Amino acid sequence: MSTSDRQSYHHGDLRGALLRSALRLLDAGGVDALSLRAVARDAGVSANAPYRHYRDKEALLAALASHGFAELTARLEAASSVGTEGGAAGSSRAASPSAALADAVAPMARATVHYALDHPGLFRLMFGHVCVSLPEVIAASDAAQAVVTTRIAGFAAPRDRETLKIGVWALVHGLTSLLLDGRLGEPTREAADALVDSAVRTMIGADWAPVAADGGGGA
Repeated sequence: MSTSDRQSYHHGDLRGALLRSALRLLDAGGVDALSLRAVARDAGVSANAPYRHYRDKEALLAALASHGFAELTARLEAASSVGTEGGAAGSSRAASPSAALADAVAPMARATVHYALDHPGLFRLMFGHVCVSLPEVIAASDAAQAVVTTRIAGFAAPRDRETLKIGVWALVHGLTSLLLDGRLGEPTREAADALVDSAVRTMIGADWAPVAADGGGGA
C-alpha cells in the first residue's frame, strides 16, 4: 500500500484506496489475480474492510469497469477537441467530408488505444467480462460512446451516424485487441498511432452522406 493510499484511507477514502489497489492488481495479473482479500491486503486494510463498499468480487469488477469507462470518456472528450473544429462546416474544414471526419475521429481512436495500452488489464475487463452487462457499467459505456456519436454528428447525416459510430468503435476495439495480444508485434506508440490513423481513414472513406446532405445536424 502506498503512502498516499494510507493517507487517503485514514482520511476516510477507503473506497478510493481499494479501487486503486484493485486497479494495480488487475493490470498486473488480470481478473484471476483479483479477490476482495487480495485487494484488502494490497491496500493494507482488514480482510473485511472491502465489504463496506463491495458486496462481492462481481461488484468490485463492475466498479472497476465503470471507473475505466469514466476515465476513457474523459480522454475521449479531451481528444474530441483535437483536429477539425466546428464540424464539417468549420473554418479548418478538410479537403473532403471523409477527410474532415477522419481528422475528427482519429484523435479519439488514438486516445482509446493509448488508454488500453496504459491499462491492459482494465481494458480487457471493460470489454470482455460478464460484468459489462450490469446497468451501471452499461451506463458508463454508453457515456463513452456518446462522445464519439456527438463528434460524428457534426459531420455525418443522421441516417449514417449510428453505422459510423459502430464502425469506429469496432475498428478501434479490434485494433486494440490485436495490439494487446501481440498479434501486430510490438510497435512503438508512434507506429501504433500511424496504424490507427490509416485504419480510421480507410474505414471512413466508405460510402456515407455528409451532414450538409440533410441540410443540417438535426436528427
